[in-house]
Amino acid sequence: MEGETSWVSHCIDNSANKNVEFDSFSEPNDETDKEVAAVSLDLILPDDLLERILTYLPIASIFRAGSVCKRWHEIVTSKRFLWNSSHLSSHKPWYFMFTSSDEPVGYAYDPILRKWYNIDIPCIETSNLFIASSCGLVCFMDKDSRSDLYICNPITKRCKGLDEPPGPKCSDYSALAVSVDRASRNYNVSIVKSKEVSGNFFQWDLSIHLYDSESMAWTTILTEILTGWRAGDESVICDGVLYFLIYSTGGGGPDNRHGLVTYNLKTRSPHGLLMRSFVPVPCSLTCGRLMNLKEKLIMVGGIGKQDRPDIIKGIGIWLLKGNEWQEIGRMPHKYFQGFGELDDVFASSGTGDLVYIQSYGAPALLIFDFNQKLWKWSQNVQLRRDSRFSFLPVFVSTEAGNCSVVVFISH
Repeated sequence: MEGETSWVSHCIDNSANKNVEFDSFSEPNDETDKEVAAVSLDLILPDDLLERILTYLPIASIFRAGSVCKRWHEIVTSKRFLWNSSHLSSHKPWYFMFTSSDEPVGYAYDPILRKWYNIDIPCIETSNLFIASSCGLVCFMDKDSRSDLYICNPITKRCKGLDEPPGPKCSDYSALAVSVDRASRNYNVSIVKSKEVSGNFFQWDLSIHLYDSESMAWTTILTEILTGWRAGDESVICDGVLYFLIYSTGGGGPDNRHGLVTYNLKTRSPHGLLMRSFVPVPCSLTCGRLMNLKEKLIMVGGIGKQDRPDIIKGIGIWLLKGNEWQEIGRMPHKYFQGFGELDDVFASSGTGDLVYIQSYGAPALLIFDFNQKLWKWSQNVQLRRDSRFSFLPVFVSTEAGNCSVVVFISH
């Protein structure tokens, strides 16, 4: 793959290098021909100043720095360094994706250095996964069993398994989301399950299950039957509120195929009131992708043609304000054409100020910067055209719950 670098070469070697001995610093002596004593700048700098300097390095360079010496290794692997560096605004999000192959293979794109890295995750045995993340915590759920869940740091290779979630084991649709509390560093994992009522396609059993890292236990917080609607595989948590898309099971017009439902995880609305939070989508969508950008709900959607809503004619980005959608941007036609044969369904995710959009089976990756209102292509990744991917953007290291992790968001 062009421009690809193995992430293994950038990971910290657990066996730190031996300390390098330096001559002690002393005043020059006229009798010794005024020789200048050598002194290492590394020895002069206190730990807190050296730590601050290292936080400004690109992510890949941080992990290379850990192999310089024992002192640097201890600094860049400390919890304080990981936590402080995660709040540094100069670090830009990375984009991470899996190939759908027999063995899961991951690729991460660094928008600062414009380089791709390949990353393997030891605890993941399949690429057929639901993936979600927030502020450093990455959650993987096996799409086949829907019972194997892991919290993982793909860079430090640390993984932790979660107990099997409650609810129906063979749900037709599942939507995974995770949220980290930056203050306490505790996290919640939510799963919205949707299963067709036997013999009735218009009615669907919906249940919401929540994992709390503090109690290390699952709770079923809502069960309800929806008529004419079902949940899917798209959900996200923003500021303590769970958002998920629902899909019409018949009876609605072409402009009424998608909708948004909200559930407050703090107040936990009583049974039977879920559809009262219904928010219509801004236009006829071919698909919708939800993401949390600085605790605000963003939706990237494929815009369907008026006469044929299943045919995509463009891609828009919207911000939810109250119960109203505000259009933030619309993909220029020249970029839309750049995808080639763009399906009505595509991948999109984002974090910070960046939104990533990619067509399934194509290597082209488009980035939208909210601050600059700028669209730009990434450096191309050379992969097979017939490959299909899962997608995930990633940025700097932090500490969440019981795992040291990096920040990932995925859909």
